[in-house]
Amino acid sequence: MVVLSHYQVAAWLAARGQAETLRTSLDLGRSEAEVRLETEGVRLPDGRILPWSAVQRVAEDPGGCYRLDGDEVVRIQTFSARSGRAYSLYPTPAAPTLLISGIPMHRIKGTDPWQDTLSKIRVANPRGWVLDTCMGLGYTAIAAARTAEWVLTIELDPAVVAIARQNPWSQPLFEHPHIQILIGDSGEILPALASGVFSCVIHDPPTFALAGELYREEFYAEVYRVLRPRGRMFHYIGDPASKSGAAVTARVRQRLRQAGFQRLTPAPHAFGLLAGK
Repeated sequence: MVVLSHYQVAAWLAARGQAETLRTSLDLGRSEAEVRLETEGVRLPDGRILPWSAVQRVAEDPGGCYRLDGDEVVRIQTFSARSGRAYSLYPTPAAPTLLISGIPMHRIKGTDPWQDTLSKIRVANPRGWVLDTCMGLGYTAIAAARTAEWVLTIELDPAVVAIARQNPWSQPLFEHPHIQILIGDSGEILPALASGVFSCVIHDPPTFALAGELYREEFYAEVYRVLRPRGRMFHYIGDPASKSGAAVTARVRQRLRQAGFQRLTPAPHAFGLLAGK
């Protein structure tokens, strides 16, 4: 899988006519390979040539990631008939993030999506059986599977899964033997799960404006039910120092207590809080 953004191809254009070969990444920074800079374009390790016109197209789009299809580049984006929203893969110097109607699903200011994920994982400390309520690009499930026995991750929209399959950073999600993906609504799937089986739940929903149903007391009560005694839930909320983040945090704390959670510990560096059963 060859996936590129302007972060990679800028160096190709700068070296054009100056070098014959170049060490670069063909998978958004996950690994390196050697390419040849030829008159017609960039010759890839498999022998294909990516024309300079295609390279230029990628370079001129700072907000897009492109997969290689033959000798053409195709922007990784889609429109979901289910949600009525546009999805796209947005590049960063490290792992890309998912845009939903133009809203990034990870923190990208002062950090990157992978480091953002790891900050949540450090707080959640996933062990045993773990439930990831909102899969997205799967970074949470991938990172949790490093220490958990088994991870169940739920994704509402098949269009998001299609985007993830085109993202090099998401590939372990589909390969790890201890990760299971369910497609559906977390609010409908949780009531069908057995009680007291998860040691940890990681709840990283879209914003309240996009997914208000995932901030309801009824949803939190289901999370409480599926948790084992002394289990914990990490809830990503947003910047607690912002006006909107503080307001949402206050409502979340109230509803978590009403759902049964007693131990609520702020995790400001991870933009969330830890709720204990």
